[in-house]
Amino acid sequence: MKQRLFFTTALIIAILFVVNLLSNEFHFRFDLTDDHQYTLSPATRDILKNLEEPVTIKAYFSKDLPATISKTRQDFQELLVEYSKRADGNVLYEFINPNEKESTEKDAAQNGIQPVMINIREKDQVKQQKAFLGATVSLGEKKEVIPVIQPGTAMEYALSTAIKKISLDNKTTIGFLQGHGEPALDELDQLTEQLGILYNLSAIKLSDTTSIPATVRTIAIIRPTDTIPANHFEKLDGFLAKGGRIMVAMNRVSGDLQKSYGYPVSTGLESWLQKKGIEVEDNFVVDAKCGQVTLQQKQGFFTMQSQLAFPYIPIVGKFADHPVSKGLENVLFEFVSTIKYTGDTTKRFTPLAFSSDQSNALKAPLYFDIQKQWTVADLPLKKLVLAAAIDGKLSGSTPSKMVVIGDGDFIINGAGQQPRKVQADNVNLVSNSIDWLSDDTGLISLRTKGVTSRPIDELEDSTKTLLKYTNFLLPILLVIGYGIVRSQQNKIKRFKRMSENYEEA
Repeated sequence: MKQRLFFTTALIIAILFVVNLLSNEFHFRFDLTDDHQYTLSPATRDILKNLEEPVTIKAYFSKDLPATISKTRQDFQELLVEYSKRADGNVLYEFINPNEKESTEKDAAQNGIQPVMINIREKDQVKQQKAFLGATVSLGEKKEVIPVIQPGTAMEYALSTAIKKISLDNKTTIGFLQGHGEPALDELDQLTEQLGILYNLSAIKLSDTTSIPATVRTIAIIRPTDTIPANHFEKLDGFLAKGGRIMVAMNRVSGDLQKSYGYPVSTGLESWLQKKGIEVEDNFVVDAKCGQVTLQQKQGFFTMQSQLAFPYIPIVGKFADHPVSKGLENVLFEFVSTIKYTGDTTKRFTPLAFSSDQSNALKAPLYFDIQKQWTVADLPLKKLVLAAAIDGKLSGSTPSKMVVIGDGDFIINGAGQQPRKVQADNVNLVSNSIDWLSDDTGLISLRTKGVTSRPIDELEDSTKTLLKYTNFLLPILLVIGYGIVRSQQNKIKRFKRMSENYEEA
């Protein structure tokens, strides 16, 4: 018996030893997350496969941090292990703790990694500590810095884009049309920061003597406010005829909240698009799922501010399964208009973004009733098209592609010392459009990888009331029911004990 136990124990130890050896050679893990956050995307695998020279990654991470932040270090290390194995040794990495030495901390600062202050609780006291959570990515003389790796964010996108940026020899040029009231590049901070990783961004001004540079692959037309001359449209048609691509984010309507008035906008762009079978209608989309506006109300000597839902600012959460829109969760539009296709079958029209199941389209001009109590009857329409992709022979015989979005303001940060911040998915929608048009779709899936928002579906008031009272009353009823059952059981036991033939077990 002892000999058999010894043999079984030795066999288990031997199996564990072999499994440990195999785990060093074959690294794998199961990813059961909804969007495969821990599985390298095909885009990343392609980037790593095409590396011709070794990439060195220095990860500057502090130690002895709270568990939630320490997990970031562990996740990043596991990601680097995956990268190294996929790159066949062309990804080298090391972890450095800058808090150990003053010289190491200076080295981190010189490489662009600045510490962040975090709160740590010790003995019922909260104190602040410097923490480093960044990395540098180097290839030869080129270097890219990831200053802070935020806990819970998509690390793969930051790391893969950094590797791709330093491994690119020639960047594609994206032209931004100017001269008709469009925002300057410095008014599109978030967009240009994201696109600048992979593209050269250039402002384009058309005239009688200038044309679109041959190096431009894609043109972005964002919110023109002035009339565009006919000869400029001729140049854009010539660009499409050569296989160029165009992204349009335009205002067909505009609104003045101070005057509570909305009116149509005409720049000639709508007529040019209509000739291609794309009609951006002069209407305001209203939606039950919407943003809020601040309303000032006077009460006596005081001015009170209140937040009111404003259906003219839809929050769009319905998207097509298309490279441009896949993975998006919430885009906030401002006075957006519907788009419909009136062309023939030689072009392919693909709707990308839709209104909710409680929406409507109101013809301009109109007055805004900010305090209006909207009902279901006011919002009878659903899945109105707010953005679309079109590909085919748009001008001439050469196939081309376009993306048209029925709002131009939603992506603009503005100028000044305090530009506004737009939602991340607003930027992702335009960046994805540029990627798709420029045939660089590799990192689109990474840009939106990782859940940022999962709002609960809107419920009817009656359903909300039912769920509320069910949650409140059900535990009480269960306790009362359990008490009644126990009471009956005790009564039965007492009845048996009082019977003449009862014997204690």
